[in-house]
Amino acid sequence: MANPKIDLKNLKAGGFIKERGKDLFTVRLRVPGGRLAVDRLAKIAEVAQKYGKGYVHLSVRQSIELININFADFDQVVAELGEEQQKVASCGARVRVPTACGGCEYNPNGLVDTQASALEVDAKLFGTATGHHKFKVCFAGCPFDCPKSAINDVGFQGAIWPTLDADACISCGLCAKSCTEGALAMGEDGKPVFSAENCIYCGDCVKVCPTSAWQVAKRGYSVRIGGKWGRRPLIGTLYATFLPEEKAVDFIATVLAWYQEKAEGAGRVRLGDIIHKEGTASLLERLRVDFPEYILASTIPPQIVDTQLPLKG
Repeated sequence: MANPKIDLKNLKAGGFIKERGKDLFTVRLRVPGGRLAVDRLAKIAEVAQKYGKGYVHLSVRQSIELININFADFDQVVAELGEEQQKVASCGARVRVPTACGGCEYNPNGLVDTQASALEVDAKLFGTATGHHKFKVCFAGCPFDCPKSAINDVGFQGAIWPTLDADACISCGLCAKSCTEGALAMGEDGKPVFSAENCIYCGDCVKVCPTSAWQVAKRGYSVRIGGKWGRRPLIGTLYATFLPEEKAVDFIATVLAWYQEKAEGAGRVRLGDIIHKEGTASLLERLRVDFPEYILASTIPPQIVDTQLPLKG
């Protein structure tokens, strides 16, 4: 009896990606935020050794991929991994597994709990069909932006807004010395002078202050929208500041709904390209309905990165 025809499109959507070899696939595993319990890691290694090529690949989006898995072994692989403990990721035109740095749990630079945000998005939005193209989400805990949030469809970056209690300030100057962005300088009265236009919301002044004169006035996410990498890269641009962590899922859902609506009939197209076509005003207006106090008055479209520039002209 002939083998049933393999629907490669459906398999890829479910995280089973065809390789070059006959009946061989890469199985992409779901690791939201890049965090994996050690016992799960051991089970994955066991399955990779038994059914794969004896090694795994760590994708740039923090997933673990099992290599050289035969189509005939899919059921056994899924069963032995334990579907409840280790789910397979998704590909195709849907919301992908969110990536994240370690956040504030143990990293001294972290300003927000990126891991909690990634897990919530994964639980509530992972696998949602976009109808158009992939949709990537990323959480960075601070302006160092190690996970490169700005090249995601929606990228979140931890931010705080500092405020000074002048009476508690002892004029030590540590805040001004620690500020590498030129947002702080010591005034003639020995107190720090804050230049808000230079602040990148890193919170270094709060961290170094020995008397807690610098305090957190606002904490949340800076949110950039419309980024992507690949053949025609775009850098996402700023739409919101100090968005509370608990509003991240609803914010993404609103952006996703706008994208699904505006890309109707456009085919296989990413969010950033739709923003270039529609302009930024429409998306800003939609976001202001539910998040009025966090949305910028105006912004610019995603910035084009011309990777072929030296070859032109």
